Amino acid sequence: MSKFAFLAFTAATAMIAPLAEARATPLGPDAAICARGGEPAVLVRVEGFKVRTGTLRVQVYGDKPEDFLAKGRWLKRIEVPVRPNGQMEVCVGLPKSGAYAVAVRHDVNGNGKSGDRSDGGGFSRNPSLSLFSLKPKYQEVAISVGGQPKPV
Repeated sequence: MSKFAFLAFTAATAMIAPLAEARATPLGPDAAICARGGEPAVLVRVEGFKVRTGTLRVQVYGDKPEDFLAKGRWLKRIEVPVRPNGQMEVCVGLPKSGAYAVAVRHDVNGNGKSGDRSDGGGFSRNPSLSLFSLKPKYQEVAISVGGQPKPV
């Protein structure tokens, strides 16, 4: 298993895990896709919240590196309230098999704005981040999704 990378002031930790290990009920409007299988999707597991407030945002970007983390250029975005306990799994249905990148953000106060030092975030494939390089390259986070839900 590998983890999404998070900053020192992380509010949550997202982990890649096989679907067989899934213990939480998938959340979000696409939850049924992950439950039934047979369609392209990502199942994002998030655990280790430092506080249980605010919202969890999962953004999926398509196969264009120039779109990755560009404002409003995500392919799909799902926001769900943070649950009071346990891990969270968010299912995101995708239009087709292919390359995608996943970004996760815990908005601790739920105000929809980035920059609060207590907010956490991470990316698929656990790229190395530093205070001098907070935005990974698309190639560092891209994952291949087939015709079944892919845990990330």
